[in-house]
Amino acid sequence: MKKFLDENFLLNTATAQRLYHDFAKEMPIIDYHCHLPPAQIAADTKFENITQAWLYGDHYKWRAMRTNGVHESYCTGDKSDWEKFEQWAATVPYTLRNPLYHWTHLELQRYFGVNEILNPSSARRIFDTCNEQLPAYSTRTLLKKMKVAVVCTTDDPADTLEHHYQLNKEGFDIPILPAFRPDQSMNVDDPVKYNQYLNKLEETADMTISTYQHLLDALKSRHSFFAIMGCTVSDHGIEEIYAEDFTDAEITAIFLKVRNGHQLQLSEIKQFKSALLLQLAEWDWEKGWVQQYHLGALRNNNSRMMRLLGPDTGWDSIGDFSQARALAKFLDRLDSQDKLAKTILYNLNPSDNELLATMIGNFNDGSIAGKVQFGSAWWFLDQKDGMVKQLNALSNMGLLSRFVGMLTDSRSFLSFPRHEYFRRIVCELFGQEIEQGELPDDIKWVGKVIQDICYNNAKQYFNW
Repeated sequence: MKKFLDENFLLNTATAQRLYHDFAKEMPIIDYHCHLPPAQIAADTKFENITQAWLYGDHYKWRAMRTNGVHESYCTGDKSDWEKFEQWAATVPYTLRNPLYHWTHLELQRYFGVNEILNPSSARRIFDTCNEQLPAYSTRTLLKKMKVAVVCTTDDPADTLEHHYQLNKEGFDIPILPAFRPDQSMNVDDPVKYNQYLNKLEETADMTISTYQHLLDALKSRHSFFAIMGCTVSDHGIEEIYAEDFTDAEITAIFLKVRNGHQLQLSEIKQFKSALLLQLAEWDWEKGWVQQYHLGALRNNNSRMMRLLGPDTGWDSIGDFSQARALAKFLDRLDSQDKLAKTILYNLNPSDNELLATMIGNFNDGSIAGKVQFGSAWWFLDQKDGMVKQLNALSNMGLLSRFVGMLTDSRSFLSFPRHEYFRRIVCELFGQEIEQGELPDDIKWVGKVIQDICYNNAKQYFNW
C-alpha cells in the first residue's frame, strides 16, 4: 500500500513517475488566469497568520465548512482567525475524496513542510508551525518559491491599474499582467447596478457616457490603456455566448432605455450583450490579444446570502445552458471577417466537454498552432475526475499536445500546488498508456510533449 501524498502521489506506474520527476516537476508556472489581488503583490503583503493567507476569500473552503455544519461566523464572519482555522481543521477530515483534502495537504507540505494530517488534534500545532514560518514569506516570495514565471490577474475596465503600474515601475522580476474583464459593462439585467457601474467607468475613463457610442469610446479607451500596461489577454465570465441578430439603431435605443433606468426585455438584454461581446472581440483581434470565455456558471443562487455577503462567496453552481449553436454563430461571425483572435473556451458543465472539444476544431484554421483552445477543467471541475475528463475529451477530439495547460483561477497565494496536481495527473495518463502498450515507449518525445503542456505551449501561445 502506498503512503498518502508521498513523492509518487497519483503516479501509479514507473513510467509516470519518470515522466513527472524528469520532465514535468521542475517546469516554471505560467498562471495565465487567476484572481490574485494586485494590491497585495504591489505592497508585498505579509500575512499575520495562516488563516489570512489560506482561508480569507476561499469560497471552496467556506462551502465545505457550511456543509459540515459550521456557522457562517467562522467563514466570513467575525470569529477570530484561530477559531476560523480550528473550524476548518475540524472540517478537513470530512473532506475525504473531495479535492480539498488533497489540496490542503499539498499546500501544507509544499509551503510549510508540514507532513502531518490536519484534524482537530493537530490543528493548534500546525497553526503555530505555519505561523512561525510566515514572517519569511510575502506575496512575492510565495510566488518565487513556486517558480511562477508570469501572473495574469483579472481586472475590470474601470480599474485604475495603479498597482500594476507600481509593479512595472519597480521592475518586479515576475511579470504581473492585467487581464481585461468587461463583464460589468455588459450586465444590463439590473438597470440600477448597471448605471452605478457606468458612473464609475465615467470617472475612470474621464468621459461622459450618455449614449452607446460614448460607452464604446470609454471601453475602447480603457482597452487601449490596458494594452499600454502590458495587457494581452481579455476574459469573460458569462453564462453563455450571446449571438443574437441586431441593428445599430436597436442597440442605440436599448442603451438609452437602460441608461434612463428602465428595465429591459429579455430579448433586448440578449441583443445588447451580443453587440458588445462582438465589438470587444474585434478589439481583441485588432491588438492581437488572447480572448478567454468562461462559460456555464449559474451564479448567486442563494438570494438571501447574496444580499448578506455579495457575490463570489460560495453560492454558485454548474448551469445547464444550451451552448453550441450560439457559440458556433459567434465564432463564425468573427472568423468570416477574419477577426477571430486566439481564443480559449472554458466549460463548467462536464456534459459539454465533447461539445467544446469539437467546437474548437471548427475554427482552428492552420494559421496558429492551437489557435482556439479547449481550456483546462474549471472551477468545480478542476479536480482529478474533472481534469481527466477534460484531458480525455481534448485528446480524443483535438490535440492534447498543443494544449496550453493549467491555471489556478484562485484568490490565494497558496494555491499553486494545483499546477503540480495537474502535472501529476497528466503524467499518470501518459505513463499508464505507455505501459499498456497504447503509446510507444518514447520517453524523450512524450517528456517533451508533457513539458509543452506544462509550460512551453503557454509561453509560445501568449508570447510571454
